[in-house]
Amino acid sequence: MNTSRTAVLIDPFIYIWGGITDTCNYSTVLYAFDVDDHRMLTPKVSGTLPQGRWGHSACVIGKVMFIYGGGNHLTGFTDDIYKLDTTTMVWSVINTRGTPLPASVCHSATIIGTKMFVFGSWYWYHNTIRVFDTETNQWMNTPSAQPLPEGRCDHSAISYNGELYIFGGRNKNHEFNDLWKFSPATFTWKKAESKGNVPCLRTTWSHMVFCCMVGDRIILFGGCRSYNSANDDLYVLDLSPSLKTLCKLAVIQYGLDQSELPHNIRWELAAMTTNSQ
Repeated sequence: MNTSRTAVLIDPFIYIWGGITDTCNYSTVLYAFDVDDHRMLTPKVSGTLPQGRWGHSACVIGKVMFIYGGGNHLTGFTDDIYKLDTTTMVWSVINTRGTPLPASVCHSATIIGTKMFVFGSWYWYHNTIRVFDTETNQWMNTPSAQPLPEGRCDHSAISYNGELYIFGGRNKNHEFNDLWKFSPATFTWKKAESKGNVPCLRTTWSHMVFCCMVGDRIILFGGCRSYNSANDDLYVLDLSPSLKTLCKLAVIQYGLDQSELPHNIRWELAAMTTNSQ
């Protein structure tokens, strides 16, 4: 068993690294799951390996995985960045330039283009965007942005059409179920208003909340509220809904008669409205 690890997809493998083992040690083992053969491997790696940690982030550019931040009880929180070139399986530490950032844990780090956008952190609950240029290895000076989402940790973050979306999370006062969109072109935040049934407040504190992109849709699963109330529900947010999707939403919203609709449409409507438990 391993918690607080990260997992990224570099086709055809899912690379899993870090976290806390069931013996309360900090894992440094790299695992690779072959999505074609359904086999779990432990590739041989070399170079400068990162120290074991929890609460770090992992993101990908091409065939390279970047590990940022995290911490353990020996070294505390860190702001270092490591990268693993999966074509050579060599780890290296990045000597960053620019203004050092506060150490970060339970944040999100999302790649847009060749830049890494870091948001949030536990304990400090940052609400400003920090940007790392992977081509120059430099932390960039960034303008202030208004309005700003509340600072948080344990949220989900994804990129879509060159923009960053964050959902959920928590700070010392609140748990969240809001959705915010950040535009790197204008360096502005905007609270994204959505239709339909909004997921309840949730965070990744003790039960992971998974948020990923499939085409134009954000798939949201899991998470918890108040540290111990697990959610096993599934939500889909369509960022570019088709006319068919909008019509199905209208049928549900206005309680229209479904008896004359094709079987597959009625099945989809049932899937959208039936409790999967």
